[in-house]
Amino acid sequence: MDYLRTLGSAAVSSLVQKSGLNLPFSLGTKASSYEGKSIWTLYDGTKRDDGTPVSVFEFDANQPGKRNWLPLAKNALRKLRTVRHPDVLKFLDGVETDTTVYIMTERVRPLASVLQDASSKSAQDKEDWLLWGLHRISIALAFVNEPCASTHGNVRIDSIFISPSGEWKLGGFEVLSSSQDDAAVIYTLGGLLPDASTYASPEVKKGGRSALKEQGTAAADSYDLGLLIHFTFNPSHPLPATAQPPHPPPAASSRGSIPVSIFPPFKRLLNPNPKARLSSKQFLELGMAETAGDGSGFFASNRLVKVCAGLDNFSIASESEKTNLLRMLKESASSLPPEFASYRVLPSLASALEFGGASATAILPLVLQLGKNVAPQDYSSVILVHLIKLFASPDRGTRMALLDHLPEYADKLDKKTVVDKIWTNLQTGFSDTVPVIREATIRSIILLSDKFNERILNNDLLRHLAKMQADPEASIRTNTCILLGRLGPNLGYNTKRKVLVPAFTRALKDPFVHCRVAGLMALMATIECFEIEEIATRVIPNMAFTMIDKEKLVRDQAYKAMQLFVNKLEVHAATMPETSEAEGDVFVIGGLPPSSPGSNTIVNSAAGAAGALAGWAISSLGKKSTMNAVPQAAAADIDRPTSAPPTSTSNPANSLTRPSPYPTFSAVLSTPDRVPVTRNVGSTSKAKGMQLGASKVPVSAHMPAEWAEEAAAEAEAEEASRSNPWGSDDLMDVNADQDDWSAFESAPAPVPVIGLGFQNFTSPSNIMSPPLSARDPLTSSDWGGTTSPPAQRKVPAHVQSPVSFRSPTPSDSGKTDPIGSRRASPAPAQQVATMTKEEKAAEMARRKEERRQRIAALKEQKKTVGSKP
Repeated sequence: MDYLRTLGSAAVSSLVQKSGLNLPFSLGTKASSYEGKSIWTLYDGTKRDDGTPVSVFEFDANQPGKRNWLPLAKNALRKLRTVRHPDVLKFLDGVETDTTVYIMTERVRPLASVLQDASSKSAQDKEDWLLWGLHRISIALAFVNEPCASTHGNVRIDSIFISPSGEWKLGGFEVLSSSQDDAAVIYTLGGLLPDASTYASPEVKKGGRSALKEQGTAAADSYDLGLLIHFTFNPSHPLPATAQPPHPPPAASSRGSIPVSIFPPFKRLLNPNPKARLSSKQFLELGMAETAGDGSGFFASNRLVKVCAGLDNFSIASESEKTNLLRMLKESASSLPPEFASYRVLPSLASALEFGGASATAILPLVLQLGKNVAPQDYSSVILVHLIKLFASPDRGTRMALLDHLPEYADKLDKKTVVDKIWTNLQTGFSDTVPVIREATIRSIILLSDKFNERILNNDLLRHLAKMQADPEASIRTNTCILLGRLGPNLGYNTKRKVLVPAFTRALKDPFVHCRVAGLMALMATIECFEIEEIATRVIPNMAFTMIDKEKLVRDQAYKAMQLFVNKLEVHAATMPETSEAEGDVFVIGGLPPSSPGSNTIVNSAAGAAGALAGWAISSLGKKSTMNAVPQAAAADIDRPTSAPPTSTSNPANSLTRPSPYPTFSAVLSTPDRVPVTRNVGSTSKAKGMQLGASKVPVSAHMPAEWAEEAAAEAEAEEASRSNPWGSDDLMDVNADQDDWSAFESAPAPVPVIGLGFQNFTSPSNIMSPPLSARDPLTSSDWGGTTSPPAQRKVPAHVQSPVSFRSPTPSDSGKTDPIGSRRASPAPAQQVATMTKEEKAAEMARRKEERRQRIAALKEQKKTVGSKP
């Protein structure tokens, strides 16, 4: 059937186009249920200029049997165009030709088809709806009869239409005529209407249509209103007995479903005597009266009538009247007809919201509750258009209500609306002086975050949240941290690295317990946002102190968080290679040999760690003692710097030994915090944590007497260094304001340093010197070699020779002399106790240089003695 109706509509549209008419609408589906009930053919249509749904009443005189109705169709167009009332069918446009008439109205449905659908309602709901509809028709008839001084003449079910809001609209103006027109259509052509004799009043049946001239304008319409009440409540019943001569009054047994309260005035409407008949205006007044006796107040007590009256006068009502109306709407919201609630109540309440005030807080929840039944395509025009305007309201009650109920409509907002219209007003809540507004604003962000653009999400919003972390209210700070944890995965890559760790670290230091717990949970929730290196270097170090928090709740959560991050590091570490060194790496001369078989295992206890460290220290001392006791085989090996690979006369290829996998003892140096330490693979560190050997007895029993003098000079220099072991350089950058150094104001006393006999002294202050790569490398002559350089030893190409560096001494005057033979003359010895720090350092360097020269001379002497026969 729908297919056939569509074909019919298409055929009609084609004929209209061929006729040359420029219609302001396009025809859609034909209302088949209305076919044959009137002189019109009803179509669902669409307005061409804006696509608004409309209804189109078509009359075609060329159809069989309709030629005589053409004057009626033209009268309906003329009268509908001039009679305007809220309860009259809303006229939009019309087209008239010699044979056709088109009337375009608001989209409506015939009352007859709606009555069939209303059978599923409960008896009380249906009765309320029917009485409310009759109330609207009574108002329309009273308007036509009194102010317009006209007679409708066609009041029946087929002349009533239902708008999208469920309101009853009066139509059927085919014979509407003014009482002052003696040649009116109702008198001459009224009998041509379909079923005209069935609905004719007793005086018309007796004296014809001309008898209406002697009666009032409301006589015929009042009788038709009575018949309308009968067929509305009893659609399947025949005409009442009073409609036939001798017109007896209706009996109570014939009441059917007509309410008892309306039955007395119903009988008066059907009075066969037009002079004693109740007019439509009197019927309306009786229904609205509450103290007129029996049979009164049936309209006034109807809840739908009350709702409409309250909504129409809402702007001028008192606060108590508004409160009563809203309470009634809330109690009966579920029982209101869906179309009535969506298109009659909601627009009125939404319009009232724009005025703000104390009632706005109560109206908004009701609007959202009733809006659940609105069609998705109409939600924006019916509800959202009003809610968006409310975000600009300065009333805090209105703004609070909008934020509290945001979950109910946030999913219906589009991204453009949020960015352009809502965010500008929403962000003012972050700086509101009322804490409740600030907190509600924070809670609302997560509902709208997926509709923010990149600028808002990664810039504007984070600026507000940074301020919220310093809010005086603990709950606001906590909710801010929770929000950041939920927003983390959606932030940009660079934003995550810059924001998350500092923000969560700040929360971990919050005095509020639950804020600290929220910080830990936020870190756990955003674990996928951090790189592996960032977890190891930033997240875990900044989170570790919470494991000894004063609150057990925080400690428990801290251990869970720590375990989560450590597990991730373990998984990553399992995929890493055992070492990053290549085969051709340079090895440290004097490295530790492999120790006991069990030394390669992981230490799992504090006692095991202490034993391992002690083993490393003993191995280092033993290695150095052995190297000092072994006679030097070649002068070239003696003259080479200690950082260079040793030579071997027997097997040069074996002179390069693989370094021990364990750290050397001299590398165990406790450096000041925040001082960068530059490590050079293949060379030993010159800064010694402990330097043993100052008081060690030389291994060789035949050592020359000059060594004793050198040992004494060295001991004197060491004594001077004990007074200022850290040198004169500052370890702290006083301009580093961004770092908190307060924890380092009480540093432990420096440990006295004991220098080894054959190693240069390097002050820890040199740690702050420029990078090693920026210094000039020194040749063997810088270490005090003889005039005849040692023979160059060939080193495999894949092995890179280590390059040793020395820090400039005060005697260098800021320059490094690349020529070893160019030496400064020894300065006169001074008393160490009376020297300044700079003089002590210079004296120490001078003595070391003299000692180096004497050692070289002793070696030459020894070679000379050994070469004699």
